[in-house]
Amino acid sequence: MLNLAILDDYHDVALRLADWSVLRHRCAITVFNRALQVPDEAAEMLGGFDILCTMRERMAVPRALIERLPRLRLIAITGDVHRTLDREAAAEHGVTVCHTQAVTTSTPELAWGLILALVRNIPLETQAMRLGGWQNTIGRSLAGGTLGLLGLGRQGAAMARIGRAFGMRVLAWSPNMTAALAQEHGAERVEKDRLFRDSDVVSIHLVLGERSRGVVGAREIGLMRPTALLINTARGPIVDEAALIDALTHRRIAGAGLDVFDREPLPDGHALRRLENALLTPHLGYYTEDTIGRFYQQAIESIAAFIDGSPIRVLPPPEAT
Repeated sequence: MLNLAILDDYHDVALRLADWSVLRHRCAITVFNRALQVPDEAAEMLGGFDILCTMRERMAVPRALIERLPRLRLIAITGDVHRTLDREAAAEHGVTVCHTQAVTTSTPELAWGLILALVRNIPLETQAMRLGGWQNTIGRSLAGGTLGLLGLGRQGAAMARIGRAFGMRVLAWSPNMTAALAQEHGAERVEKDRLFRDSDVVSIHLVLGERSRGVVGAREIGLMRPTALLINTARGPIVDEAALIDALTHRRIAGAGLDVFDREPLPDGHALRRLENALLTPHLGYYTEDTIGRFYQQAIESIAAFIDGSPIRVLPPPEAT
């Protein structure tokens, strides 16, 4: 009997949203519904486990942790990447890493929720209604405006489709984007500076990496219109957080909708929590019942296949990619 740990199941949904019965007689399943501090607490709590099932990148799995888990044989990640998992250390210690391939539009849907809430002042007006108020602000229409997309992969392409449905012109940029790719998704490929200058809404859909870290800095934010909005549902470090806070504080842009942050969870006293023109959500982008259910169901398939000796959806070690 192998020991399986399901990590970071904050809302106790893992066992409800997927069918774990195929593993019941093969694994002793333990659910951890709170964050474990890495590496010391995690090493102490997980030392007796053979298999870890992570929830996205909520818990880092660095070398310092892997080296202290002597029984670990498999890490089943939910999603297709886990950027805070040391795959090289996993390979060195004979730990297989399997991923899932659940395709979801939940993050673009949340991004549009943030956009709509900001342009129509929904949070402020809702609160005012609760206090007896009536029509404190005047909103703006999206139709006829310009949507600027940083990144045009799966998430960005979904954003483009919805933007066109709202009647918006769509501009797009990423370092490797071609005009043909942009045109395929109904967008116009422009240089980064023009995108920031001309867009009413700038929405970020880049993968976090060395080239994208801090790619939205004080200079880029300074190019934006005073009425423009910045939306980030990708990764916090893509945006220079200090520069964004400064721009919001001095009203150099109208607002920001943020689902991701440099530090997560966002510290209680963080400056972003005090800004009225910052609409914040706690990394909800991918987090819907159907998405999580698909993640876990594919993780179950990966775990069962690994136990059977025929692993599926295996992530190769870094040097093999």
